[in-house]
Amino acid sequence: MAQNEYFGTDGIRGKAGELPMTPDFVYRLGVAVGHVLSQGTRGKDLFVIGRDTRVSGPMLQEALTHGLLTSGARVMDLGILPTPGIAWLTRKLGATAGAVISASHNPAAENGIKFLNNQGMKLSAEQEARLEAYLATLPEGDLNLPETGQREDGRQNYDLYLQDLHDTQKGLDLQGLKILLDCSNGAAYRVGPELFVELGADVVALNTEFDGININVHAGSEYARSKPEELAALVAEHQADVAITFDGDADRVILMDEKGRLIDGDHMLAILADALHQQDLLLANTLVTTVMANGSLHQYAADHHFELIQTPVGDKYVTEALLSLTSENGFDGKFGLGGEQSGHIILLDENHRTGDGLRTAIFMLKVLLEQEQPSLAALASRIEKFPQLIASCNVAAKPDLKSLDAMQSKLEEVKHRLPGLVQLNSRYSGTEPKYRLMLEADTRHTTRELAAICWEVCDLIQKETSTPPGAKIEVLNVSEGGLMPRPEADN
Repeated sequence: MAQNEYFGTDGIRGKAGELPMTPDFVYRLGVAVGHVLSQGTRGKDLFVIGRDTRVSGPMLQEALTHGLLTSGARVMDLGILPTPGIAWLTRKLGATAGAVISASHNPAAENGIKFLNNQGMKLSAEQEARLEAYLATLPEGDLNLPETGQREDGRQNYDLYLQDLHDTQKGLDLQGLKILLDCSNGAAYRVGPELFVELGADVVALNTEFDGININVHAGSEYARSKPEELAALVAEHQADVAITFDGDADRVILMDEKGRLIDGDHMLAILADALHQQDLLLANTLVTTVMANGSLHQYAADHHFELIQTPVGDKYVTEALLSLTSENGFDGKFGLGGEQSGHIILLDENHRTGDGLRTAIFMLKVLLEQEQPSLAALASRIEKFPQLIASCNVAAKPDLKSLDAMQSKLEEVKHRLPGLVQLNSRYSGTEPKYRLMLEADTRHTTRELAAICWEVCDLIQKETSTPPGAKIEVLNVSEGGLMPRPEADN
């Protein structure tokens, strides 16, 4: 299948006000979606739309709504809601499709649109290809198509989503638990504090006052991963039992224990898999991760008697693997568990098909409170991760990595320099103009040694792609959190 012009691995993204994130293009996109996704459906179609807190959200939502209305469909505004809330409501309300206007953990200047099928899951590659083909048939200039559909206010459905989160673990009582809650000035700004207060926790809510441009600014799960010391200081100041941090659209969650240790997706997957396995609730007795997961999970799975399978990078591949397990085994009251280091955790059952940071946090708190002496630090100490770093750098172009001889030689050199190498993953981002390198090694190597190599490879790929000097490079210590500086010798 030919490569898409607009759709990436997570919908369509770009800088707000520039193609493809312009009102005119998004209007045309709405026309295409209304035409293509309504084919073969019965009765009047319903499209639901929600967004995060970005200043460009209302503009793009209005343009998309205008386009969808030309199909004669009902178009429901869900307001500001987490992406998983919109996904759940798409299925719950029997919608033809859903749309989320968000760029997740990215800065406010960027935005994106993710479409969901009637099951609340990402569109198939075939559906995306049909949308792009239809877009190509639209004439240039103003379309001026009449609105023949109906607008509906669906913001009252917020209560349905909140109730579903309550029902995730019926009877869960968080009294006596102090939670530091970072909502990233994003889509969880309201539902996060309300949920955990209603469950009885003592909540210290942070970053809930959005202004349209402060989403993810020194806030949220990705900031916690890069600057864990700041969150740790707040945990100590407030004497919190746990910190919970979401990204801008709240499909990711990262925790921090009472001692200031970061608890990422790998930790949560291990803890949840073990807990579900012990209760005979783990679908196919299998945990699904991506190839970026820490190698220590293989031994952890073996020691705790459940299976581990890995997929390519991307939550859609994790979901596909979970659905495959479901087709083979059925749900039978069990949960399909999978996810990524970033904190995008999928707890698949008959009613939930996407990762939800709030729902994941509830599952984690349930496991925590089932311990004889609840301590997230003690719970997470069972998983000893290998040294692992992920480098990310901006690139001006994305030529096939295999065509870059200097890069291939460099990666072969790295393999020889690291006799304790466990994993090496070299790829471009599927949603951004970035290159990513993951290095993981056993304890023969230090994170500083791995970081030096990451900087070398990023410098080289930027040179090979004619990226302007000074373009952004970040090297994240995945195992412990925090950014690794450029080695002084290279300054």
